[in-house]
Amino acid sequence: MPSPVDDLSRIASWCRDQPHQDAQLADLRRLVEQESPSDDKKLLDATADLLEELLTERLGPPSRTVRHRNPDLGDVIEAEYAGAPGALVTVVGHYDTVWPAGTLAGWPFTVDGGRAGGPGVFDMKAGLVQGVWALRALRELGLPRPTVRFVFNGDEETGSVTSRPYIERATDDANATLVLEPGGEWGVKAGRKGVGIFTVTATGIEAHAGLDPTKGASAIHGLSDVIQQLTAAADLSRGTTVNVGRISGGTARNVAAGEASCLIDLRVSTQAETDRMDQVLAGLHAADPRVAIAVEGHWSRPPMRPDAASGRLFAVADEVAAHLRAPLAQLHVGGGSDANFVAALGRPVLCGMGATGDGAHARHEHVLLDDLPDRTALTSGTLLRLAGA
Repeated sequence: MPSPVDDLSRIASWCRDQPHQDAQLADLRRLVEQESPSDDKKLLDATADLLEELLTERLGPPSRTVRHRNPDLGDVIEAEYAGAPGALVTVVGHYDTVWPAGTLAGWPFTVDGGRAGGPGVFDMKAGLVQGVWALRALRELGLPRPTVRFVFNGDEETGSVTSRPYIERATDDANATLVLEPGGEWGVKAGRKGVGIFTVTATGIEAHAGLDPTKGASAIHGLSDVIQQLTAAADLSRGTTVNVGRISGGTARNVAAGEASCLIDLRVSTQAETDRMDQVLAGLHAADPRVAIAVEGHWSRPPMRPDAASGRLFAVADEVAAHLRAPLAQLHVGGGSDANFVAALGRPVLCGMGATGDGAHARHEHVLLDDLPDRTALTSGTLLRLAGA
């Protein structure tokens, strides 16, 4: 009778088999060549259709499927494949990308030098393919598997505002959640920062800068005061960063600006820092009291901090990883993901189960082909262990 270690070796061999690698690469090409910008409903729907096709082609019809329709943003796909009683794992991934429609025309999917590149290939279409093939490996090999509930959403890059409730519900009764975001080297993401997205608007008094310099109250000058207050509040020792991503305002060179605004990105590692930055935002003010300051926005994702439940889940994946290649690294990164929502509810979750590569949101975005089979085997072996094998 095969031992648990033998089962992991069988999974690794199956995933490394060249025909299986070629088929995964073909699926990845299909997904990348279907553009899916977060703001294009028509393309998002076409991508969701393609994902449903791939699931059925590779795994057969789901035992349960629901497509939560959204009139403006990407739909949320839930597809469940029945497995061992009492063992349920939710597998989460997003299919929207930051790349606008038409990007593919000048930057096609390309395989070169052990890399596959193209818009969205790393963040995170390779992960979606790997998740499907991880379950396929267990089914093809006749190995135990939990019930797997895939949740694929199309609004992650814009904050998962619509899909968050569905993700939270879909993980409520799960024993564990695996998120197929990109990994890093031979590791998974055990910690992520919380993310705040805010717009600060300054409203002043317009006046001729030369004829009536004292009658005007420049919104731009006031906004400059606010930006200095925000950047002074950043604290790298606490993991808190502040980025002013865009500034706009004013009407002419010789007019005291009546209005100006800026887009702010905040990243925090703890709830205490979230609370502190809330106080900073509430206290923003211009040196000139005639300039009014208004803040709009929200914390799109809470901090994801390691806890005991996720630590036990990491131990499961780490044991699998050690048999496949080497122990896993526990990575802590500044970017947020849908794993933050699950972790905030105290549920066991691992993020970064997807592809190895580089260049998320950049023109050098790519995945490393040599790592795809082992990363797929890592997810597959973790599912095997979560089935009680």
